[in-house]
Amino acid sequence: MNAGITALGTYVPEKVVTNADLEQRLDTSDEWIQTRTGIQQRHFAADGEFCSTLAIRAVENLQARYGKGVLDGVDLVIVATATPDAMFPATASLVQAHFGLKAGAFDLLAACPGWLYAISAAQAYVASGTCKKVLAIGAETLSRVINWDDRATAVLFGDGAGAAIIEPVKDGYGFKSFVLGSDGMGADHLHMKAFADCLPSGAKMTRKLFMNGREVFKFAVRVMDSASLEAIQKAGLKPENISLFVPHQANARIIDSARERLKLPHERVVVTVQDYGNNSAASVPLALQRALDEGRVHDGDNLLFVAFGAGLSWAACVLTWGGKQ
Repeated sequence: MNAGITALGTYVPEKVVTNADLEQRLDTSDEWIQTRTGIQQRHFAADGEFCSTLAIRAVENLQARYGKGVLDGVDLVIVATATPDAMFPATASLVQAHFGLKAGAFDLLAACPGWLYAISAAQAYVASGTCKKVLAIGAETLSRVINWDDRATAVLFGDGAGAAIIEPVKDGYGFKSFVLGSDGMGADHLHMKAFADCLPSGAKMTRKLFMNGREVFKFAVRVMDSASLEAIQKAGLKPENISLFVPHQANARIIDSARERLKLPHERVVVTVQDYGNNSAASVPLALQRALDEGRVHDGDNLLFVAFGAGLSWAACVLTWGGKQ
């Protein structure tokens, strides 16, 4: 059974934080940030907005775009996030309850590639006949875990969410390949450690993100290329057959390096990092939504998704757009 994405909705919080705003808080500058990352601004969740809030808003946007009936028949909800509301209940359960869905629900933690892992799981559930229709969400509130003492990483991240419907599609459409990988030997280069409110000594634990930017950059440049080419090959295609490249929006230089290695022209690449920063698991669906809104995605287009992140982990996927039954 072929499965594909038949609907997409997204959400970013209203609060915009520009590089100029960060100049007031950090020893940095707009020029420094843009030169090294391409980021101009990012969105931060407001007080009272949580990961579940963003996920719910993305699903509401999905309904606004496709009608409230778009959720009819959803029998599984997956939320990919590294910043859940709580260890349990799952953020996915809160989404399921909010919309009154008669569905299973679970969270998935794979950091920045999380949404690609979620849609790969959704595809497997649908293709096997275990589920008929899956709601796969990537949602993050990374602003809550930024280490403001580390100016190199504090400027990178933003909040947002994207929600997709995965269900059967016509022959010739849908997912053509997935590549999933991990190298735990690189775990120390990008992590967020917190296991309890305090240590046995009573010292308060903090949940702050750490990243060895130099090592992660080298890893990202390498894996964006290798994972993309592997996904294209598994799909039985060549780079020139890719209509649109939708990469993880971590860094403009990394994206451009991958574009050059794949020999793709600029017009076949989606870049939103300047507006959103790095949204982790929400990054790819937000970029895909931008492309859809701009009319850059057409029925039968071959789309390439790729992402990398903590683990160290990565994922890539080729999807032929359209074919809703």
